[in-house]
Amino acid sequence: MRLSLFPPRIQPPLDPNYRPAVLANRAFQTECKDVGVPLVIGLERSKGEFTRFETLAFPESHPKAVQNIDYVERLVKFLLWQRGGFRLYIGGPEAIGKAVREIYAADGARRFDHAFLGRKVYERDFEVVVCAADEVPAASEKGEKLGGYLQGCRIGFDLGASDRKASAVVDGKVVYSEEVVWEPRKHSDPAYHIREIKAAIAAAAGKMPRVDAIGGSSAGIYIDNRPMVASLFRAVPEERFGEIKDLFLNIQEEMGVPLKIINDGDVTALAGAMSLEDAGILGIAMGSSEAAGYVNPEGRIMGWLNELAFAPVDYSPNAPVEEWSGDRGCGALYFSQQAVFRLAPAAGIAIPTEITDAAKLAFVQQKLEKGHEGARKIWQSIGVYLGYTLAHYADFYDLKHVLILGRCTSGRGGDLILEFARRVLEAEFPALAERIQIHLPDEKIRRVGQSIAAASLPPL
Repeated sequence: MRLSLFPPRIQPPLDPNYRPAVLANRAFQTECKDVGVPLVIGLERSKGEFTRFETLAFPESHPKAVQNIDYVERLVKFLLWQRGGFRLYIGGPEAIGKAVREIYAADGARRFDHAFLGRKVYERDFEVVVCAADEVPAASEKGEKLGGYLQGCRIGFDLGASDRKASAVVDGKVVYSEEVVWEPRKHSDPAYHIREIKAAIAAAAGKMPRVDAIGGSSAGIYIDNRPMVASLFRAVPEERFGEIKDLFLNIQEEMGVPLKIINDGDVTALAGAMSLEDAGILGIAMGSSEAAGYVNPEGRIMGWLNELAFAPVDYSPNAPVEEWSGDRGCGALYFSQQAVFRLAPAAGIAIPTEITDAAKLAFVQQKLEKGHEGARKIWQSIGVYLGYTLAHYADFYDLKHVLILGRCTSGRGGDLILEFARRVLEAEFPALAERIQIHLPDEKIRRVGQSIAAASLPPL
């Protein structure tokens, strides 16, 4: 990488190669401040929504212009997975735009992103438009006020990888809740998924005099109540995925009531907003991967992807490679059980190979609870990662609160992550340390819960 990289003031105990994205980006911008030219990145997604990100780059004649491509490519990668889009505008020096178009072509270095964000998510060809900064269209996105609608008889459901939950909610109170074990990722027949989801809705409906609205959450990318990509349905063959895409639209038509389903990360952020009675919340779930959701300061969900598992946070050329996308330094390998497994050898911990991933995480967590020093350093490292990454996220999100949750935050691990993240913010980013509150789920946040938050999604 030609971009200047900087070691963090607080080093992750088990990762001496770590080079935070935020330090490189901010140093680049500091150097550009007096000599830079405008660079505008635009992203167009469904329904004509358009988002802009404005920054600076070195003029093409500047000796440091060689750094432009690395800076902009990493910035584009982050924005694509944070906000989404099938058409990318690069407004600025022509050499930058042409390089990005080549990198994000069907046969370019980022061909995964090209294919995934084109046909798979938006059902459009992915396109890069090279233009002048003043030719990038104006921003056009309002977000959607979702959630907080508690009146009436509502169903809330949450579709997880190992269990599905459904609740009957009457005027904001849960009158019935069930949790049923299922194995969606092993079933290729859409009929299985349709049957199970309808059974969950029917069970909750049977506990109320009527159904006024249905709200749901699930891992994956949802656009207009249609799952475009979801790990739950990964076994369903491509030629039959259309039956899954129309699943919730068909349920809405059959039930004859408003229905809304969104990404589980957004529902988590919404639950936090309802509990804290505030907004400007980023929810980060550290489980099998990194999941995220965002409620902006006006209480709106923006329709962004928030797939931060694919967003780069470490610019080190030695950063680990994310196996699906083939890219380095992406969030999934820093804020999930994958981070625990990656750091375990450096911590002197040999994890048994013949057990499930959940058991592997529990194995390392047990060592942590027993005071194993190497295990402590794993979670300290994740906390350091989080501190620098929250400063990075704050350049893209307007934040007041960050809610961290998921299996990796349970027990002593969550306290260590919180402690070291705060330590980083206080040492390197004191203004952010004063502005952003980091929360682990407590009883106040749990009192609303995922099911009520999901049920409250659609207005009547």
